[in-house]
Amino acid sequence: MPPAPVESPELVALFTTYTASQDSIGAHLAQAAVRAAEHDPLLVVTGTDLVLYPGGGAAPAIEPYRLATRGFKELAGISHLGPAVATLATLRELAGDGPGDDTGDGRGQPAMPNERGGWRTDAARLLDATERARAASSAALWREQLAVRAFAGREEAIAAMIDYSCGLTGRFLQRALDDPAYLTMASVRRDYLEGPGGDGDLPVPFNKVMIATFYLTGMDIAHRLITWLDAAGVDWERAMVILAGQAGRPTAGVTQESHSIAGVIRAVSRGRLAAERVFIAPHAPVFPPQDPAGSHTAAVRELEPAYRRLWAALRATSDLAGSMFEGYPRFAVPAAGQAAIGPGTTFVHGKPAVKGPDDWFALVTRLRVVMEDPAQLLSGAVTDYASAELVAHANDPSAVIVPGLDGEPYPPQETR
Repeated sequence: MPPAPVESPELVALFTTYTASQDSIGAHLAQAAVRAAEHDPLLVVTGTDLVLYPGGGAAPAIEPYRLATRGFKELAGISHLGPAVATLATLRELAGDGPGDDTGDGRGQPAMPNERGGWRTDAARLLDATERARAASSAALWREQLAVRAFAGREEAIAAMIDYSCGLTGRFLQRALDDPAYLTMASVRRDYLEGPGGDGDLPVPFNKVMIATFYLTGMDIAHRLITWLDAAGVDWERAMVILAGQAGRPTAGVTQESHSIAGVIRAVSRGRLAAERVFIAPHAPVFPPQDPAGSHTAAVRELEPAYRRLWAALRATSDLAGSMFEGYPRFAVPAAGQAAIGPGTTFVHGKPAVKGPDDWFALVTRLRVVMEDPAQLLSGAVTDYASAELVAHANDPSAVIVPGLDGEPYPPQETR
């Protein structure tokens, strides 16, 4: 058993005089900061909800943006076809399942029983699920059942894109099952993701489909949040913002550049929200997901004092540093601005700037970045771009161009 640590009571008392207790000098500063900002609006974003605490004891307003989402999983299922097909090629290569290497795992080792042919089972499952999804999707489904407001007028195009995507995927998978040697990453890129394909078999590369699905889901969330936040009349110059809890995978959304809802808020504030007033707090307490019907809001109300203390204490300490060390370089929150790229660019540190809906080099680079960088949200490839486009077009989804959907030569879906 390790010996008990030795402490000096007098020195520990000096430590707790400033911090580590509710009656410390530091706690008194935080309390004063809370009182100074008690009438300022506080916006808290979790992985499922937005809550606006107006201040002064007023009741919070709640927007359950995730649970109110329609069509997200349906579109995500289509976007997942890209990595699913690429994963099958990787599994086949790892299993060494091809001509000239049908007994090993591709690394000079015998294949394990559950590895041999395992990719075939997965490919057959994916083929079956793809065919079922293709049969179920229709313009009527998107227009009358899912009925996503931001997609109004595009239901026929969405149905045609899904029909094309499932057909393309089904043909690729069937060819791979018939000829396992065909299933390589080279063929995935050439005949499925990027092109050029052959004999006109790839009128729309699947990379464009993935961008379209990400843009559509981002546009839907952004359209609803811009509508809600504009109606709330947030005083962005005084607003306090906390992005609380986990966003996406455990490593993601910990910067303003990588957090997709931070991008929406940045766009809707129209430059009036200072980056220094936004705190990302992945370990902050989070209330349960809220019911779109608006019941059971007690947990949201109860957390307001804790959120205000958190924000005010962080801001007070930052402000104190500026007063103490005047004349020395100040800390500036890293800008969420994005670098322009071109064919000569070999690496990026985040999602690149998009010059427009036909800037496919930047758009596809974003697909790579959100998969390759663990700090990125997988679904946030173009949400910030969609948000900025909506703000620039009076939040009218019909006025923006959906890259990968609008103007692409998808064959019309047969009526059913």
